Amino acid sequence: MPDLAALLADLDAESGDLDARVGPLPDAHWTRLTPADGWTIAHQVAHLAWTDHVALLAATDPAAFHASVASAAGDPFRFVDRGTESFLCPPAELLQRWRAGRAALAEALAATPPGVKLPWYGTAMSPASMATARIMETWAHGQDIADTLGHRRTPTDRLRHIAYLGVRTLGHSFMTHGRDIPAAPVRVELIGPSGPGAGAVRSEERGGEPGTSRQSIWEFGPSDATDRVVGPALDFCLLVTQRRHRADLALVATGPVADEWLDIAQAFAGPPGAGREPSGARS
Repeated sequence: MPDLAALLADLDAESGDLDARVGPLPDAHWTRLTPADGWTIAHQVAHLAWTDHVALLAATDPAAFHASVASAAGDPFRFVDRGTESFLCPPAELLQRWRAGRAALAEALAATPPGVKLPWYGTAMSPASMATARIMETWAHGQDIADTLGHRRTPTDRLRHIAYLGVRTLGHSFMTHGRDIPAAPVRVELIGPSGPGAGAVRSEERGGEPGTSRQSIWEFGPSDATDRVVGPALDFCLLVTQRRHRADLALVATGPVADEWLDIAQAFAGPPGAGREPSGARS
């Protein structure tokens, strides 16, 4: 079973990394456009604050959450943008709102009784799954902000949570794109960064002779699967969050299911994402 306390610690660390990036920005920088179409840095942070708010409703006031879902049903393709826009405000106020909201959500998830599932869009989630999803979103939107600012982030083993979601959502990726969920399993082997922030997950260590550097190999799926995906964990996470085009990443797919999956992979909920155009240069 996942360690909720460790997951929440990793969520706090991921949020803190982004907070340190945006907190010192002059107000004028918050209006800079990011790679997400039409979204500024302020939109990215407002989206995180709004989603934390909705998740908090799911954890503490299910009736209010279901009311928000009902209101979204009338505009399923715009409700995320509308929610994000509703949280836009001056940078200092937005920062305070995001910080308070994420702290309240962490407290609520930690207090959720064992075995309780939280309502979510089209499904129900354990507190651990909700925390993992928040790590994924914080990291992904943080990537957009880092790209906008020209920052190169140092990957950490917190990526393991995002890779896990990326693998778990294989069927969702096919279904969202109107395709049959494949019966064939896919083996995924990723090279982890072996950096700080391992938190709630442990990786199998493989390395060379004593004194040489060691890398973590993260393994998912049956070892005898014909379809396989191998490559850097960072690249896989950039792919499943649709922050980079497949052509710009060092991922290798073997087998028809694996190959098709890498074209449509999507770790987040909702309709098919637009993805990114290839840049012609690998990250």
